[in-house]
Amino acid sequence: MGGIELNDRAVGLLSQYDIDVIRTRKGRGAILCDTEKGCFIFKEYTGNPEKLLLQDCLLKKVSASGSVQAELLIPTREGALWVEDGDGRRYFLKTYFDNRECDLSQEKECREAVRTLAKLHNALRLAPKEVETFGLTPFLIDREYEKHNKELRKVWRYLRKKSQKSLFESALLREYDYYLEQAAEVTEAWRDFTRADDLEYIRECGSICHGDYQYHNIIRTGEEFAVINFERCIMDDGIRDLCFFMRKLLEKNDWSPALGDGLLEAYGSIRPISARSFVELYYRLAYPEKFWKIANFYYNSGKAWIPERNQEKLEILAAQEKAKQEFLEKVFRTLS
Repeated sequence: MGGIELNDRAVGLLSQYDIDVIRTRKGRGAILCDTEKGCFIFKEYTGNPEKLLLQDCLLKKVSASGSVQAELLIPTREGALWVEDGDGRRYFLKTYFDNRECDLSQEKECREAVRTLAKLHNALRLAPKEVETFGLTPFLIDREYEKHNKELRKVWRYLRKKSQKSLFESALLREYDYYLEQAAEVTEAWRDFTRADDLEYIRECGSICHGDYQYHNIIRTGEEFAVINFERCIMDDGIRDLCFFMRKLLEKNDWSPALGDGLLEAYGSIRPISARSFVELYYRLAYPEKFWKIANFYYNSGKAWIPERNQEKLEILAAQEKAKQEFLEKVFRTLS
């Protein structure tokens, strides 16, 4: 969809909102709207429209808590959270923070971002009736890992049968036995730990995750951070978001135990991590997520030409594996 087409369509649809648009400008896959009430962002929405109702509920909870700044969805004059164009495409309007993203090169900012996440998790909680109203089903990590493991085995079989292999394919196959075994062991160990109570545990906690807690969605506003883009919110233990943020950062810092301890301390200072969640964080970090991504991306991309970046990622992964295992040993050494 071209920017001009989206802009023309947006101008007409924006008339359904109680705002006076002074000007519009192109943003990242969206339209930024300068109004007398501040800046808003107008985006196409391809998800389930009912999920916008959940987002609206969650964002209002965050706003009411007063502990974290976050975006808000803007309803139309009729109270709808989305509008449709003549082709049936849906769009929604929300507040916008026109500031810089979290700087991952600054450890102080990263700790602050983790404290912000802990405050966010304290606010992102649903009562049992709300869980029922929205028809939410808790996410189960062992089911996702089983899916990943099945995909890994499929790629492994494909590589084994391939007669002529590129340098990357040969290198990938050499690493395969180690990571495939690791993936299976982590999945089985996590399942043994949780047994059958995982579903009820998450449901009773009413915990909701942001779902995409990364630096693009953590925006500096003065002395604090604001959080945006809740479209991937999901019912899961908050440790999901913490793991996602930590993994990215640790991979960039050669799995530094000092950095990991600092992030855990920052999160725990606001929202203490339960023993169960601590164990879950260990298994989430222990699972060879990066190897699965490399193998899955390779298998689902055109194989006539394999980007050099794939080889680089595989080499970095192999070089960091010892550091990662030492990190898990040092940071989670209290686990029995």
